[in-house]
Amino acid sequence: MRDSMNNTHNVPAITPVVVSDNTAQVSAIIDTRGYDGLTFVFIYGTIVDADCTLAVTMDHGDVPNLSDAAAVPASALLGTLALAGATFADDTECRKVGYVGSKRYVRVTVTPSANASAIPMACIANLRFPNIAPTANPPQ
Repeated sequence: MRDSMNNTHNVPAITPVVVSDNTAQVSAIIDTRGYDGLTFVFIYGTIVDADCTLAVTMDHGDVPNLSDAAAVPASALLGTLALAGATFADDTECRKVGYVGSKRYVRVTVTPSANASAIPMACIANLRFPNIAPTANPPQ
């Protein structure tokens, strides 16, 4: 089926922010209930520092506040966390990583290193394969 609008729900995970130091950007906790697919889509702006890297990690758990958070193993990912990150060579690019684990709650963290400039970034959680479709528009 080619209808992705009625079969997808996008949630802001990291709202647009400009990061000018090495502060980790922690996403909202995404509730996967009612969906059978989750992809995090990262949007990175211009990365000025030639030695800057953006590393991505992902946690999951069954408690709504993720007090039981554990690192997501590679077997529960589509793609890799390394490919979701970025370096100086990756200006104005989108990156993605999928989650196929069995936990209900998921979050990502983007951690800059060697960053002394202003990097615009954001992340969207794309929930797919809803148990009930069509999904609401605008999303709720």
